[in-house]
Amino acid sequence: MSQALLSTAPLEAQAAGRRAATVERMLGDPADRANPAGHRRLLAADRAATVCEGAEDVLDSFGMNAEFVPRALGGRFDSCESLLRVMRPVWRRDVGLGMGYGMTTFMAASDVWMRGTPDQQRRLARLLLTGSKAAMAQHETAHTNDFVRSQVRLAAGDRELRITGAKPVINNLQRADALVLFGRGAPDGDGLSTVLLDPRGLPADRFRITRRPPADSVGLRGYFWAGARFTDCPVPREALLGPPGGGVVTAERSFQLSRTLMAALVLAAVDSSLRTAVLVERTRAPGAAADPQNTATTLTKAFVNLLLYDSLAVVATRALHLLPTETSVYSAAIKSLLPKVLRDTTYDLATVLGSQLYARDGTVGVFQKIVRDVPIISLGHAGTVACQTTIIPQLTTLARTSWFKSEEAPAALFRPAEPLPPFSYGALATAGGRDSLSASLLATAASLPGGSVGERTLRALAQRFVAELRDLRGRVLALQPPGAPGARTTAWFALTDRYVLVLAAAAVLGVWRASDGLRDPFLADPAWAACALHRIAERLGIRDVDLPPQLAARVHQEVLARFGDGHGFDLYNTPLPH
Repeated sequence: MSQALLSTAPLEAQAAGRRAATVERMLGDPADRANPAGHRRLLAADRAATVCEGAEDVLDSFGMNAEFVPRALGGRFDSCESLLRVMRPVWRRDVGLGMGYGMTTFMAASDVWMRGTPDQQRRLARLLLTGSKAAMAQHETAHTNDFVRSQVRLAAGDRELRITGAKPVINNLQRADALVLFGRGAPDGDGLSTVLLDPRGLPADRFRITRRPPADSVGLRGYFWAGARFTDCPVPREALLGPPGGGVVTAERSFQLSRTLMAALVLAAVDSSLRTAVLVERTRAPGAAADPQNTATTLTKAFVNLLLYDSLAVVATRALHLLPTETSVYSAAIKSLLPKVLRDTTYDLATVLGSQLYARDGTVGVFQKIVRDVPIISLGHAGTVACQTTIIPQLTTLARTSWFKSEEAPAALFRPAEPLPPFSYGALATAGGRDSLSASLLATAASLPGGSVGERTLRALAQRFVAELRDLRGRVLALQPPGAPGARTTAWFALTDRYVLVLAAAAVLGVWRASDGLRDPFLADPAWAACALHRIAERLGIRDVDLPPQLAARVHQEVLARFGDGHGFDLYNTPLPH
């Protein structure tokens, strides 16, 4: 199953929604003080820098690990979007729980599903389906997380490999039964190789788990405290995961999944932040708010930020199935957009909380924990600069051969929760040279009606983004290629930032255009899309299109309606326990 095909069908897409609803129900009311997965218990565990065992017991009883194992190996993993939907309730409840309990295991396991032998895959599947955890050793803090410069060395012996070196941060290592490790050196050279290890079976005098003091951890405090040190540690040659020296290819493909899904899951935490701010605003005494209109504007902008970000997140997730040769760009784009959206949205919502921002208990106390946890997700090999440097080498090719030339993306790319074709790890490419998403921007802009105020505003903004892409193309082609003598490195980073925002605009327009007014009248309304494009345009310095106030009022109305009805603020509009 090294090139595993994981099929989806309409019934399976519906099943993912039902499983997500089951997780929401089992996690229960977060405000219930007796709930083992409630805010009170999660915050207490965070203060103690420990795992919240009660919350993990809930996920164990659901059988969450089966979501990380392909159906062909006995699990329930049928699509990337299904996993996103099932895990979002966990991340909405607690980032540490979502990352520590689940996504670390899935990220490690993905390398095995992609590159492992049938025996390696079967053994790991058995472990996970009986409740074990997996860990992945990739961080390189000594080299600003440049994993290729690994300080772990793999040397070839007569009958085995020998591992020497250290990894200072390995999430979940202290309780893992499987470890995916990247190291330099291989039986046939000095490239980067990957091995799959049983950390509990390594000789105690050659391998030890190192511990960081809890005080060193600002966020995810119950999970990110372990590291590892190897001293000429013997492991069998059969531990190699994929071919010798194939670690870079493994990582580059794996990053497309991890960057996309991690960035898409973090949105659930932003959802909780917005919900907390609305709660504070709704429960204030009459007249207590300093400026009610400003508060309404802040909540509306935060919701718009969430929707524009989720549009790109869902599109990037579905692209893993529909456009796998293009996802190296889309996965890096959504991950690079994360810190910007998070920073602005959190800062704005903090002004609504006022002094309650410093609360450490109860539902409001969760806001501060989110502020500490989420930035850690955007560090390391998946940080902003790493994502930008994934996109930059592809810009010239995209500008020359794809922009204004490629066919638009399929409509299914923009329809959350609809059935997907089979997913293939082997179809992922490090650089495909095409960008169908920007082509959809051109097609939508050319077909927009101009009847209502919202449609006219949307059309004017869409045309500005078409002009932005045209200008971007000209600037890219005028620059010396990255790495060439005299190349302006800073200019490439600035152009990449602009390109990511154009992709976000294209995703917003695509989701709006593909929306079914009967299934979700709000997403079919041009009001939210116009507000989202206006927000993106502000980031680009485009300020010649005014936003009619009635459009923002419609979005604010939806914020209050979803809060009152107990629904999530993402594109899925999921009912929540309350």
